[in-house]
Parts: sequence; C-alpha cells; structure tokens
Amino acid sequence: MPDYSMFVPCVHFEQIPIKNLVSNQEYQRNLSQQHVENAAAHFDLHQINPVKVSRRNGVNFVFNGQHTIEIVALVSGSRDTPVWCMIYDDLNYEHEADIFANQMKYVKPLKPYEVFMANVEAGNDKQLIIKDLVESYSLTIGQTKNYGVICAVSSVESIYDKFGYHVLDRTLRLCVGAWEGDMNSLSANFLNGVARLVVAFGDSIKDDHFKEKVGVMSVKQLSRTAKERRPGSIGYAEAMLVAYNRKCRYPLRWGRLYEKNLGTTDGLDADVDLPDANGGKPDEVDKSEE
Repeated sequence: MPDYSMFVPCVHFEQIPIKNLVSNQEYQRNLSQQHVENAAAHFDLHQINPVKVSRRNGVNFVFNGQHTIEIVALVSGSRDTPVWCMIYDDLNYEHEADIFANQMKYVKPLKPYEVFMANVEAGNDKQLIIKDLVESYSLTIGQTKNYGVICAVSSVESIYDKFGYHVLDRTLRLCVGAWEGDMNSLSANFLNGVARLVVAFGDSIKDDHFKEKVGVMSVKQLSRTAKERRPGSIGYAEAMLVAYNRKCRYPLRWGRLYEKNLGTTDGLDADVDLPDANGGKPDEVDKSEE
C-alpha cells in the first residue's frame, strides 16, 4: 500500500475554550477590532474555519485564526466558548512564523465576478437584484470586456451598497443613454463618476440633456479630459459636469458635487484635494466654459 503520510499533516482536532488559546505572537498582524465587529454582525456558523494551533510546552499558540476566535467570543459573549482547533505538536516558533508568513502565497483569491456569481447561485437577494437591474438595460455582468458587458463588478456592488438601488438604476440609465453600451463607458471610473453626479444632483440632471451634452463626447475624449483634471472617478465626474454645463441656461452648481461627495468615498475611490463646499477652482472653470 502506498505511503501517503508525507501529504497528510500530523495533526489532531480538539474543541478548546477560547480562554485557553494564546494569540499574541510577534509575527502576527495587529488585531482589527473593526473587522471583528463587522464579521460578528454578519456571523455565519458555516463560515467558521478550524483554528490552527501549535501546542508548545503545554501552551496552545494560535498561528492562524486569531480573528476567528475573537469573532466567536464577541458573538457568543463568552471566552468559555470552545472552537474547533487543528493542533500541531511538532512545530517551533520559527516554523509557526514561516507558515503564517507564507500561508496565502499559493492561494488563488476569488475574483469579484466569481464571488458575485456564487452569490447569484446561492440565491442571495442583493446579487439577484443587481443582476436583474443590469439585464433590464440589456447589459450583462461578465469577466471579459465587450459591448454591453460590465466587468467592474465591485463598482456596481459598491454603488448599490453605498447609495442604494435607485442611484445604481439612474447611473446605468445615464451611461446606456449616453454611450449605448460602449465597453469602456462601463468601466469603474465611468460608473463611479456618473454615480457621483447622481448623488450630487439627483433629478436636476436631465437624461436628454446629459445624452446631448455629455454623450456627444467620445469615451476616449472624456477619459483624457478626466485624467487631466483629477485622479479617479472625481475627475470623470468633473469632466462630465463641464460638458453638461456648457452653454446651459441653468447650469448645475459645482459646489454641490463636493458637498454631496465629501465623506462618501467608501466603495468609490479616495478623493484628492477636493475643493471646499463653495466649489473652489471648478466654479471658475465652469464660468469659462459657459
């Protein structure tokens, strides 16, 4: 019979109360209380993995799972709560540190698209709602850039999470109306840039005017203008606002773009040197464009 021992770790499993586990080794990262609280708020027993423990001199040292034990302790309200542990009896401190440092080295992380589609298969409401909304505009969620395909899955989900269904709906409607599914108009910066405008101006933005003034700019031209202004989606929002306000009798007020978007960058991208609430430099640009 073949010997498979070299492929099977020499471990055993025990349920150990959290109070009997030690997880303060120098090689470990600092504990993130925010991560613990967020995971506890969305606790799912089936997502709990066994904690990896090195038993040295009778002490149970956690070298993988320090956040797991804190999440379980918070949810259960007691450090007497036991967790399943995978126990190694033959490791020294240096070996533990090496395992910790390299444990993710050859693990292939899931792509946002793969996570999204797994949630769709699981029947989770958010992803099903987003998928239906996207498809209502004859678009699809995909991995390969093509006409009518949204690859910026994280951006679509973050707009939905941060601003809600109606902002995502309006964002898609404006993008499709202006650029008719051009693959580059469905990028993260375009979607987030339009979402910023929708958040700032709401129904003050008129679909026909947006298509006439902003949609007339090619995706390439608008991207070039955006990059000349500011990094990220705020540059795209500014470039679109300049185009929208050009020769407009009742231009949208620049200050609102920054008033509404300050403090709302989570899930979009970080702002860089935004003007004050009065609009700063963009007000001057807007006047020169009229």
